Amino acid sequence: VQLQACGGGLVQPGGSLSISCAASGRTLSTLALGWFRQAPGKEREFVAAISRSGGAANYQNSVKGRFTIARLNAINTVYLQMNSLKPEDTAVYYCAAKSAPLTGVYYATTSQYDYWGQGTLVTVSS
Repeated sequence: VQLQACGGGLVQPGGSLSISCAASGRTLSTLALGWFRQAPGKEREFVAAISRSGGAANYQNSVKGRFTIARLNAINTVYLQMNSLKPEDTAVYYCAAKSAPLTGVYYATTSQYDYWGQGTLVTVSS
């Protein structure tokens, strides 16, 4: 599975940005998906995850109510809509995928994922 993230950029505090990740090499509907981020000097951390079916999702507490993960299996793409962005959201954002036998399960740790994209930089600054 190859994952290609895109859509990062510079945004002002309080602004919005949507990033996406296109998958190839495997049907997306067989994969649970997640977004992680890594700020300079920090470890990679969980942001959001979504089940194979899209019916279940989970978020890091600091982004709940601001970020939304969504997937369109028909076009093999997962999205992360980010609203009310804060400077502390600045990081390289990575999409990740995991072969999932069950349709309603999501995964929230880096070690659970099998495939990773190359990352896209999101900078929140005035």
